[in-house]
Amino acid sequence: MEEELKSTKVESTERKQRTTRARKTNTETTRKTRENHNNHNSVTRRNTNRRNKTMEAKENKNVKVEDEPKRKTTNKRRTNNKDFIFKKDTIKIIPLGGLHEIGKNITVFEYGDDIILVDAGLAFPDDDMLGVDLVIPDLTYLERNKEKIRGLVITHGHEDHIGSVPYLLKKINVPVYATKLAAGLIRNKLEEHKLLRSTKLKEVKQGQAIKLGKFKVEFIRSCHSIPDSVMLAITTPVGTILHTGDFKLDFTPIDGEQMDLGRIAELGNKGILALMSDSTNAERKGYTMSESTVGEVFEKLFQNCKKRIVVATFASNVHRVQQIVNSAVEHKRKIAVCGRSMINMIDTARELGYIKCPDNVFIDIDMIKNYTDDQLVIITTGSQGEPMSALTRMAAGEHRKVQITPNDKVIISATAIPGNEKFVSKVIDDLMQLGAEVIYSSLEAIHVSGHACQEEQKIILALAKPKYFIPVHGEYRQLIAHSETAKSMGIAKENIFLTDNGKVLELNEDEAKFTGTVPSGRVLVDGLGVGDVGSIVLRDRQHLSQDGLIIIVMTMDSSSGSIIAGPDVISRGFVYVRESENLMDDVKNVVRREVYKCEEKHITDWSTIKSNVKDNLREYIFQKTKRNPMILPIIMEI
Repeated sequence: MEEELKSTKVESTERKQRTTRARKTNTETTRKTRENHNNHNSVTRRNTNRRNKTMEAKENKNVKVEDEPKRKTTNKRRTNNKDFIFKKDTIKIIPLGGLHEIGKNITVFEYGDDIILVDAGLAFPDDDMLGVDLVIPDLTYLERNKEKIRGLVITHGHEDHIGSVPYLLKKINVPVYATKLAAGLIRNKLEEHKLLRSTKLKEVKQGQAIKLGKFKVEFIRSCHSIPDSVMLAITTPVGTILHTGDFKLDFTPIDGEQMDLGRIAELGNKGILALMSDSTNAERKGYTMSESTVGEVFEKLFQNCKKRIVVATFASNVHRVQQIVNSAVEHKRKIAVCGRSMINMIDTARELGYIKCPDNVFIDIDMIKNYTDDQLVIITTGSQGEPMSALTRMAAGEHRKVQITPNDKVIISATAIPGNEKFVSKVIDDLMQLGAEVIYSSLEAIHVSGHACQEEQKIILALAKPKYFIPVHGEYRQLIAHSETAKSMGIAKENIFLTDNGKVLELNEDEAKFTGTVPSGRVLVDGLGVGDVGSIVLRDRQHLSQDGLIIIVMTMDSSSGSIIAGPDVISRGFVYVRESENLMDDVKNVVRREVYKCEEKHITDWSTIKSNVKDNLREYIFQKTKRNPMILPIIMEI
């Protein structure tokens, strides 16, 4: 019995072994089929496990394949000398201006072989940029990839967003898409630069959507200090990016056109991949006041006023101009305009219907002598105290058409931009010394910002519900403040990207990373020259402005290297020669001694002689005067 049981057990064991071998054979022959249909029964097999995870990652975008071995791929990128792999196609966001600064806003959106640009603005020069007129972005990257660019899209008509358009189009002729007023202002620039006939300037409407390569761009109605402002919903194959442009939430706008918050909420419900939001007022708590509150203050200042009223404001603030016009019409005053930029802006806005008033309200500045003071309003530039602006020249008594008197009320309807405080203060002082009554922001609420404060930024964040957040349009401290606001709204720290000009941010719905840099920076415009003034030229200008110039002129014998005539000394901005004859004689003696030394050493090379003269003369002058003028030796050879 025991043997039978053993025999039965052995037979059973053998059957099991045969069955196991058969199963192994069957499993080996049908492995691929089993892996495709029932991965859960093959967890011990490494290949099956890896295939499982890959399939799960495809079904669930949030699952990362940790143990997937690296393999060659066309989507490989490099960052910080470490390779990583994007699982899907990405969109590149590359700011070329507007970050860590105010002005020259321009952003590149790149997907595959398609590029679109958002805005092309300029900045005004810093105090140390002597002689420079404008600052524009470095367009090197765009020139290298010009065949990919499908169009330039404009958010609104301010100079820091459209000022570089002519300079861009001179290098890269691309279609330009802008709303009615922005298109009108761009058209004026193109006419000035003789580019209008060669440029495709296409007018779009708020609410309209256009297709540019693989991009779809929707223009969403927004609010700012200039009409026809838009946000941009940029739909790409990897997701939608919402670019706010400059904005504020004004529920009582002058033109009655409120921001389309409903459309932003709709897009947010569908899913916004990334939000790029205006950070100008990110440090300010609360809400920005409505532009209509300024109109109430104007009405109060105009009422029962018998003086001539002079109002200085930003030329681009069309809504502000409209409110001045409204008060002037209400109180039966004529309006004269001063300042080239103000004249151009008002003419364009009136032509396009953005400033509404009776035809006979505006008069030429030359006609003001035909009206009494209580019948006049003068709208002028110069709210920032710019040295050559109309208001500054009035304050200095140098304006040819307008002389300030004690019978003038001057309203400065703006706040000083950081860095301009001294200029504005001086203009106010000069106006008061002339006897004028001056009203400015410290006395009355005659200015409100066109940019959103923290609570308004929170509303946009709440409606958009973006996965990634990118603060833009501001200096670094403002970007930091905006990122903190985003964190308070529940956006994860790792999904907030503080970028900089030239940094390449690649992203899709799974991940986002900085992957490199492209050329960026400032190009200086001086007169008709673009980019020909660089750091060396600026350094020389600063040197000349601080210490002046000495020119040494002498004639030398070509064979012997001895001085035949001179040296003569010319001083410009250093000392007055007639009052410093002893110093000039000493300078000549130093030059002669150095030339004699070169002659003794048989040095006839001009560059060596000039270098030796400059070095020794610089040292001597500094010992005597503690000044360091630019020294320019000129040698004529006979």
